[in-house]
Amino acid sequence: MKTFIIEFWRFGLKQANACMFGGFLLAVMLITRYWYPIEGLHRYDFIFLAAIAFQVFLLAFKLETLREAFVIIVFHLVATVMELFKTSDAIGAWVYPEAYVFGIANVPLFTGFMYSAVGSYLARVWRLFDFQYSYYPPKWATVVLVTLVYINFFSHHFIWDIRWVLLAATLLMFYRTTIYFKVISKHRSMPLLVGWFLVAMFIWFAENIATFANIWIYPNQSNGWEMVPLAKLSSWFLLMLLSFVLVTLIKDIKVRGRVPQKESAHATPD
Repeated sequence: MKTFIIEFWRFGLKQANACMFGGFLLAVMLITRYWYPIEGLHRYDFIFLAAIAFQVFLLAFKLETLREAFVIIVFHLVATVMELFKTSDAIGAWVYPEAYVFGIANVPLFTGFMYSAVGSYLARVWRLFDFQYSYYPPKWATVVLVTLVYINFFSHHFIWDIRWVLLAATLLMFYRTTIYFKVISKHRSMPLLVGWFLVAMFIWFAENIATFANIWIYPNQSNGWEMVPLAKLSSWFLLMLLSFVLVTLIKDIKVRGRVPQKESAHATPD
């Protein structure tokens, strides 16, 4: 039991470390929702500048690597393109209700950092837990899959939404894939699909907090806040898949074959 408690505690500390950027953003959003005394600087612009400052802080104190910062930039660009489309007057999937200076069209620039937080988490958690895999599919196949996922985020507004086909393809491609993560000295394991679902669930919770903090609102929230439907989990799962594969482009995928019995225990520590 003592070993379990120690390892569980270390697991939580490492997860908190990996979530540092996302946790900071969420905290700023919540605090400024109820207390924002700076006149002459829009709240959204403050969040944007705070995100940049925190990134500089992480790099300056070597809490983040240059590769991880590169992931954040890539995510910011990819996300901003999608945001511009989703918030356009013709689509109106969601809106940002407050004023801002730092923005393009209907999109305040801090929004890219919200997606970057996911990429930052994945890059950091990969390093902190020394991820290894078994039965990982060919990288080219995963790139093709997430390219279709990204296209579907746009195309489903005009043609048939193929997200369930993409989810089925993901299941077929990764159903055997196991992820191994090291908390202290020994690698534990779980199915990769389960890990993605847990992270997608966490993002869904964060999304509810962000919409409650008036960061963005969906059409059904225009007359007052209500919880984001659980159906959104499918979108977040696909975003998690896209994010993960983007991170693999800068990370070495350590694939191992059949694992010795002593290393094959699943996620629950001894």
